[in-house]
Amino acid sequence: MAKIRVTGPPFTRAVWPGALAVTVLLGVSVSGIQPYDRTTWLLETVWVLVGLPLIVLAWRRFPLTGLLCCLLALHALVLAMGGHYTYARVPVGEWLRDTFGLARNPYDRVGHLMQGFVPAVLVRELLSRTSPLRGSRWLAPLTVCACLAFSAVFEMLEWAAAVIGGAAANDFLATQGDVWDTQWDMFCALVGAVLSLLLFSRRHDRQLAALGTYMPGTSS
Repeated sequence: MAKIRVTGPPFTRAVWPGALAVTVLLGVSVSGIQPYDRTTWLLETVWVLVGLPLIVLAWRRFPLTGLLCCLLALHALVLAMGGHYTYARVPVGEWLRDTFGLARNPYDRVGHLMQGFVPAVLVRELLSRTSPLRGSRWLAPLTVCACLAFSAVFEMLEWAAAVIGGAAANDFLATQGDVWDTQWDMFCALVGAVLSLLLFSRRHDRQLAALGTYMPGTSS
């Protein structure tokens, strides 16, 4: 397998990802101090608790682009806040609800928008670097499909939590009485994925190029 040639200022390459990792670690740690519900906090932040160590362990062989690192860190903090307060009680969401006269706390919608917005860049990076899809017209639609599939799997996990936990799972579900909550969640993920690709594809391509060539069958 070819080694990845990372270009760019050495200081930035070494310090910036570490600073983001420390920020995420601190954010998740603070969110775990007297959360509204410990089980809900664990269910919401488990992705960070598992994902961050995996990224650190794989970093030498598979460093990520700076764009993806920033987006993953932002998503982790969104999850940590939702886990601490539960999505229906996040203060900034309550402020938005009261300010704009909304029927519900919209932070859950923000969380599901991020569920498509950030994984779109993650999936795009993985497909670009480990498959022949880089530069293909199929890269964008397959990326969106993968994000929708992840969103659907997450909704099934929420369904399983409701079956197992009953009323105790209400804080994790955060439906706030909306019978169409599942459909809205997946729609928000779809919008997030498409918006992310429209905003970041060109910038992402430049950062992928800066990492060096990493295609199956290439040599260093």
